[in-house]
Amino acid sequence: MSIPYEPGEPLTVQQIRELDVLAIEHVGIPGLVLMENAAGAVADFVYAALVNPRRDLVVVLCGPGNNGGDGFVTARRLENAGVPVAVVLAAPRDRIRGDAAINLAIYERMEARVLDAGDPEGLAEARPWIERAAVIVDALLGSGSRGAPTGLLAELIRLSNAAPRARRIAVDIPTGLDADSGQVASPCFQADATVTFVAEKVGFGAATARAVLGRVLVADSGAPRKLIPGRKNDRAPLDC
Repeated sequence: MSIPYEPGEPLTVQQIRELDVLAIEHVGIPGLVLMENAAGAVADFVYAALVNPRRDLVVVLCGPGNNGGDGFVTARRLENAGVPVAVVLAAPRDRIRGDAAINLAIYERMEARVLDAGDPEGLAEARPWIERAAVIVDALLGSGSRGAPTGLLAELIRLSNAAPRARRIAVDIPTGLDADSGQVASPCFQADATVTFVAEKVGFGAATARAVLGRVLVADSGAPRKLIPGRKNDRAPLDC
């Protein structure tokens, strides 16, 4: 049985950023650990959504930032569980840096399937994988993104939304949704479920947001509960 997680009040993008800084720089939790914890929850959720984990194809769309890094970890964990997985890169490799680059390198050393959609041939190769996916994971852009997705990101979102049999799961937030205002850009990933981290974002309460979020699950990244606004410190005192 997993440890229950009780999120606090919805948070703004700035509050999430400040929390990450506190957890990494002041408490000393490496960003890689936070990423592993968060993406582990995504992988567990995706696995539970599969009818036949040995046959159902999962396609993970990965952007250049930490959201993409969450996608690489999710893909690795599913690959280790024997799930058929294809990672689709939505950014050149030289734009993928930091913790995300580390996790991409780990994934590629496993000789797992990575499709580079950054050129026309790569996008053409990725298209049939997306079209026959049982689950598509949106790890393109995180909660700090603003404005409408364009170019390759927009094309991958359109392909995903049109996939005939896929269940669509967003990592932290559907790409194209503004986390603070709840405004939905065009195109926007149409999630059947969203696994968000630490707390819901303030924009999730908007009716426009609810139309693209699907079911929302709040997952624990490992950030200390005392740092999270709205979390109750209801632990009983200990006497020795």
